[in-house]
Amino acid sequence: MTVLIPSYEPDVRLLGLVRQLIDVNTRDIVIVDDGSGDNYKSIFTAAEQLGCTILTHERNMGKGRSLKTGFQYIKMLRRKDGVICADSDGQHLPSDIMRIADAVDRLPQHIVLGSRQFTGEVPLRSRFGNTATRQIYKFTTGSAIQDTQTGLRGFSNDMLDWLCSIPGERFEYEMNMLLKARAAGYHLTEIPIETVYLEENKSSHFRPLADSIAVYLPIIKFSGASLICALLDYGLLLLIHMLMANLLLAVVGARACSSLVNYAMNRQFVFTDNGPSEVRRSMPKYFALVLLILTLNYGLMYGLNELAHIPLLISKLLTEGVLFLLSYWSQRKFVYHHAASKKPADC
Repeated sequence: MTVLIPSYEPDVRLLGLVRQLIDVNTRDIVIVDDGSGDNYKSIFTAAEQLGCTILTHERNMGKGRSLKTGFQYIKMLRRKDGVICADSDGQHLPSDIMRIADAVDRLPQHIVLGSRQFTGEVPLRSRFGNTATRQIYKFTTGSAIQDTQTGLRGFSNDMLDWLCSIPGERFEYEMNMLLKARAAGYHLTEIPIETVYLEENKSSHFRPLADSIAVYLPIIKFSGASLICALLDYGLLLLIHMLMANLLLAVVGARACSSLVNYAMNRQFVFTDNGPSEVRRSMPKYFALVLLILTLNYGLMYGLNELAHIPLLISKLLTEGVLFLLSYWSQRKFVYHHAASKKPADC
C-alpha cells in the first residue's frame, strides 16, 4: 500500500501523521509539496528524513494537480498494490487509513471513500458545504453519498490511468472523480471513519467562493446552456404564436429548434460526449427525452394558458422551471451516462 498525501503549507501535524503511519508499518509514503515555499521546507525535509518520498511543485497548482502528480509518480513505480489518499492536516487517523487499505484489497474496481458521519461538533462551513455538495451530487447522479468531500480515498493500482485523465486542478477534481466513476465502470463504497476537525478546520485551504464554483461547474454550465436555449425557445414561441395563433404549432416549432441547439451545447460543453460513436448512442436518447419533455411541456402549457387563463409568457416560465430539473437529471443519468470514459495513459 502506498499512502499519497497532497500538502500545501503544512504544519507539524503532517510529521505526526507520518510517524503514526510508520508505527503501523506503513512506509511507502509519497508527499506532494504543492508550492508551499521556503518557509515550509523544513517540514518536508523532516518528512523525507523519516523515509517519505517528496515531490515538489515550484508553485501552487491545486489539490487536483497534486494528486495527479502523485498518481503519475506511483504509476512509474509499476507497483501492484493500492493507493490511499489522505490529507496532511491530521483529520485522518492511521487506523482509518488502514481500514480503507483493507477495503481496497477486498473490493477490486471500487473507489473506497472514508465517509465522515458529521456527528458532534462540526464547523458550520464544513457541515453546510458537505450538505450542499451531497445534495448536488444526489441530484446530478441519482445516487446518494454520505461524504462527497472526503479526502480519504482508496484506489486499486489499475485505476491510475483513469485517475490521471480526470479534469480538474483544484478541489473540483475530487467531485469530478465521483461524477465520472460510474461511466468508467467503477463502484463507490463508503467506509465510516472518525470525524476529526482541529481548530475549527482553520488549516483548510478550500476557498469558499472560487472552489465552490468549480465544484458546482457542471450544473452551472448546464444552467447556462439551458438559459440560452430557453431564451431562444421563448422568442420562437412568441413569434410563431403571434404569426400562427396556434399553441401546439408554436410549442413544437420552438422546441424543435431550441432542442437542436441544446443538444449540441450539452454534448460539447457539459457532459463532454464527443465523437461519432457517442453521438450515435446519445442522440436517440436525447431526442426521445425531447419528445417526453415536449409532451409534458404542451400539457402543462395547455393547462396553465388555455384552462387556467394564465398569460402565455408566465405559463412558459412556470412550465420550464418544473421541467428543468427533470431534464438535467435525465440527461446525466440516461442520455450521457457513458460519456467521458476514455482513459488516456498520462496525466
